[in-house]
Amino acid sequence: MIHAYTAESIRSIEQVSLDRDGQATLMRRAAAAVAEQVLVALPGPLPGRRVVVLVGPGNNGGDALLAGALLRRRGLAVTAVLTAPDRTHAVALAEFRRRAGRVLAADSRGVAGLISGADAIVDGLVGLSARPPLRSPMDALVTAANESAAVRVAVDLPSGVDPATGTVDGPVFAADVTVTFGAVKTGLLVTDAAGQLICDPIGMDPADAPGVGVDAVALTEGDLDRWLPGPGTTDDKYSGGLVGIVAGSPGYPGAAVLCTGGAVRTRPGMVRYAGAQGGAVLARWPEVVASETPDGAGRVQAWVVGPGLGTDDRAMELLRFVLGEDVPVLVDADALTLLAQHPDLLAGRAGRPTVLTPHEREFARIFPEIDLADRLRAARSAAATSGATVLLKGHRTVVAAPDGTTAVNRSGSSWLASAGSGDVLSGVIGSLLATGLEPWQAAAAGAFLHGRAGERAQAAGLAGASALWDFLGRPAA
Repeated sequence: MIHAYTAESIRSIEQVSLDRDGQATLMRRAAAAVAEQVLVALPGPLPGRRVVVLVGPGNNGGDALLAGALLRRRGLAVTAVLTAPDRTHAVALAEFRRRAGRVLAADSRGVAGLISGADAIVDGLVGLSARPPLRSPMDALVTAANESAAVRVAVDLPSGVDPATGTVDGPVFAADVTVTFGAVKTGLLVTDAAGQLICDPIGMDPADAPGVGVDAVALTEGDLDRWLPGPGTTDDKYSGGLVGIVAGSPGYPGAAVLCTGGAVRTRPGMVRYAGAQGGAVLARWPEVVASETPDGAGRVQAWVVGPGLGTDDRAMELLRFVLGEDVPVLVDADALTLLAQHPDLLAGRAGRPTVLTPHEREFARIFPEIDLADRLRAARSAAATSGATVLLKGHRTVVAAPDGTTAVNRSGSSWLASAGSGDVLSGVIGSLLATGLEPWQAAAAGAFLHGRAGERAQAAGLAGASALWDFLGRPAA
């Protein structure tokens, strides 16, 4: 599990190391970590390879300059572009010059051409204290860097990203690799501008800073290994979890098939389908037990309600029944629309485990008073207000529990942005709820599994929501 921290916590963690080791030592460690990743990213012979280091005022610029000095020692041609020559870190600049690095001001002629022709670009423009948008000339340098074919490496965080929220306003350095130090900043989990995220401790440890707590997490394969053990020798179809699916309608029969398939492939003990599309479901999933109504489905340990259900009186009747059950319930799609129209339904679930899985438009209908500009804060506020675990869908899906525990999902692919993908996700999470995972765990693990399935489907060249079925629950490659 990746632990992420607020900017204030990062400063506390850093201060302990500064007091113990000194700034010069930490900067040299940071520079070595950045230089190593530049070397890893550049294939073939190194001498003569062209590196441009974008240098702002402050310590991030100093880290970048020291990394440039190390790269010069390896024979690379390194040019530092300074945005504020009179405020550049003096010691680091002197070291860079001592290694015969080339220095240019950002407004010098030829800077754009240097960036365009670089093999690697190191972003050391702004640090932890900066907030977007970037000012001139940084914005122009970032735009030029993004248009270059060079490998882009960010120092600590990509310039233009808010370290607290991951939000951007204007140009942002689109890193292939971000080398962050000590601990991950929360914004790095949210942004898609960080590329491959590498955290080098450089001698810093969050455990050394009293009172510092984790702000958000991102799951890894190891978490799934712990949370989702395989069935034991004494397990049977009842002990493995029974999930009920209420989905589909004459207008959207495929939603029932997709959602049920997501549940089946996540390996519960049994999947029960309750609805009018039982024929279509059984034709694809003969292992499912089907009934026409949820009250005739038999015992379940979790319900999924909403995908393709419609919003008519019959759908409302089904939703009311499911929400009245004393088992975990996941509410998605059309059922979310009904919740927005009838807020009393959600209030009636107070004290019972509930998962809501809205995309941003659905979220805005259910929680119109909550600003979506900061997705982490929005999901947390919605969870606290509703008493439900809220999974806010997006490129970086956010999962928040009522107590504020928050996960950001970093698995996934743009191929998941297709019709029916969310139906599969609902089935996956429903199965995990039925196995006994807490709602936040089930939602976070389900988002990770779903995203990983999307990555694997894309790698196999398979599009469409049904392609996800074959990549759910497989061992890590």
